[in-house]
Amino acid sequence: MAGRNLQFYSFDAKYVEDLCAGERQTQEHFVAYFTALLKIKLRSRLQSFHAIDDVCQETFARVLQVLRRDGGLRQPESLGAFVNNVCNHVLFEYYRSSSRSESLDAEGAPEPAATGADVLDIVSARQIKENVLVILMRLSKRDRSLLKAVFLDERDRDEVCQEFGVEREYLRVLLHRAKQEFKVEYVKHIGNQVSLSADT
Repeated sequence: MAGRNLQFYSFDAKYVEDLCAGERQTQEHFVAYFTALLKIKLRSRLQSFHAIDDVCQETFARVLQVLRRDGGLRQPESLGAFVNNVCNHVLFEYYRSSSRSESLDAEGAPEPAATGADVLDIVSARQIKENVLVILMRLSKRDRSLLKAVFLDERDRDEVCQEFGVEREYLRVLLHRAKQEFKVEYVKHIGNQVSLSADT
């Protein structure tokens, strides 16, 4: 099993500082290390490899967003627990989104009983989709092409790697950076920061 060969890492303030500063080696370690850990966690919860990758990348994007805010993570040594906590939030939202999509896509199916999703949720989802297209046009050509290929066109990751001339592991790094840029533009456009506590 992959988990048996994984050595657990002790984090400190210097590591978090380097990560926030965009130090390449630290970022690549962060992505590789937590990708391995989160995949162990997510394999038993998600059926699709694509879904697992999406949850991992969204988790990384949110973690970095919080770390770079004023205050950041108060206890750098708890970075592992914090990433796990963020992953749980993302996984919960994924479950909600998947459940909503399946109910909306079922032709002829009776209207499901209210479970917290209402017309405002649906309208919000449509508005988000429209905003996504607007924000994509603000990104660099490479980031835009990468995000479109993977998340909108849902192309095979190996095919995307070949097109961009990168290895699979580094594709995750590029996607992570592109999603970070997207989130910065998204927050500017929407004017609404993601509410997520840095306390673990």
